[in-house]
Amino acid sequence: MAYANNPKNTKIRIAVLVSQGGTNLQALIDAEKAGIINSGKIQVVISNNKDAYALKRAQNAGIRSYSVSNEGDESIESEILDILKREEIDFIVLAGFTMILSANFISMYDHRIINVHPSLIPSFCGKGFYGLKVHEAVLEYGCKVTGATVHFVNEIPDGGEIIMQKAVDILDGDEPESLQRRVMEEAEHVILPQATERITGRMLKEKTA
Repeated sequence: MAYANNPKNTKIRIAVLVSQGGTNLQALIDAEKAGIINSGKIQVVISNNKDAYALKRAQNAGIRSYSVSNEGDESIESEILDILKREEIDFIVLAGFTMILSANFISMYDHRIINVHPSLIPSFCGKGFYGLKVHEAVLEYGCKVTGATVHFVNEIPDGGEIIMQKAVDILDGDEPESLQRRVMEEAEHVILPQATERITGRMLKEKTA
């Protein structure tokens, strides 16, 4: 595995890609402060939405942030890659990033990109399943349990190897909004930092071997 040009004894440099409010980003920031994430450091936050509140969260935490908003996915990917190279990024976390990355982009960071998805993959995942739509589908189907999954990113939307999952019970009277909030708080915000530490810890051992 090729790493950026960083000394062996430095932490794994993380980029977090976000599109909206950034609650999962905040969970990562809080986990790093608490020492839950110890092998990696959030170096930069990148958003494809200049109005994303996640950029404000990054600013409040003293983390460099960028917004990329050129027209067309290829142009946006080119901007992101330029930032990743400039910041010497080793590892990427997709934390509510709504754009589907190309196979070419993913191949440059093979097994170095993870994503959190608000269901227990392989249920309610893939193209078209994102945000509140996932929880609407879960409730419409009549499920009794849902949850969240952290997985490696490959060329198939939500199709990469599963790293970690956590289940959340569906309660009587749940609406999509209440279920979304509980899945975030009880599952996504828990397993995304844990998975980030697990993978960056493994990467750091390889880097310093």
